[in-house]
Amino acid sequence: MSREIAVFVNPTAGRGRGLKAASVAADLLRERGLTPHQVSAPGAAEGIDRLRAVVRRGVDAVVAVGGDGTVAAALQAVAGTGTPLGVVPIGSGNDFARALDLPLGDVAAAARVVADLHARPVDLGRAGERWFGTILCTGFDSRVNERANRMTWARGRTRYNAALLGELGALKPIAYELELDGKPFDVEATLIAVGNGRSYGGGMRMCPDADPTDGLFDVTVVAGCGRAELLRVFPKVYSGRHVSHPLVTVYRAATVSLSARGLSGWADGERLGALPLTADCVPDAVRVLTPAPRD
Repeated sequence: MSREIAVFVNPTAGRGRGLKAASVAADLLRERGLTPHQVSAPGAAEGIDRLRAVVRRGVDAVVAVGGDGTVAAALQAVAGTGTPLGVVPIGSGNDFARALDLPLGDVAAAARVVADLHARPVDLGRAGERWFGTILCTGFDSRVNERANRMTWARGRTRYNAALLGELGALKPIAYELELDGKPFDVEATLIAVGNGRSYGGGMRMCPDADPTDGLFDVTVVAGCGRAELLRVFPKVYSGRHVSHPLVTVYRAATVSLSARGLSGWADGERLGALPLTADCVPDAVRVLTPAPRD
């Protein structure tokens, strides 16, 4: 029997680039004896609803063609169902794909990984009813995210860097109430990042040692600091070397609660809502199609 594959794509993303990539991936899947069917919608909410209906009817896998936003939408439909998720990463960030060492910038290679149907269990974060695969950020970086998502003239790392510079003028320490596995802390911080994966913003390794298969978040806390010090520390985030700085502390926990006035939380490039928020690391929440281990 032919295996049914739902190919999930936003038809308006990337000026049609997603549709082209989805077509290439579908052709390769057919060559491998699979039966792909496209699932698409111009809006995220409608797309999630359609994909959930497809998953309920039964498919052998879902393939998200796009960036972290498309993957995040797909996670809402497949998490906890047992239906495997494949990723053809063609976005400007692709941090979920990076965390699992999936092929970047090569639609054919990513489609071949999908066609092998080798699935491995992967943890996800959950905040309320929302699943996330990469990093939940609050503080300076969530404010940068809000600014970046209002910008239309830049993409990827360029957009994030421009938004970062724009937020520096308003930089000040934030009084947080932080709770890790039931243990409360009062901390004054510039930002707090709760990592299921290693990176966000297109390869910024804010939680460089996070492992999406260990059942725990890496929680990176950057203490309150001035603009000059932040500018010295922040460039190291691209390599992950910032965690050795005295301003930075990394904790590990399965449940993280965050509270602060006037802040929102963001994850996978999407706004989760205003703080307070509680996130749980859910072990083996999704099965992801990844390269098969070599003999």
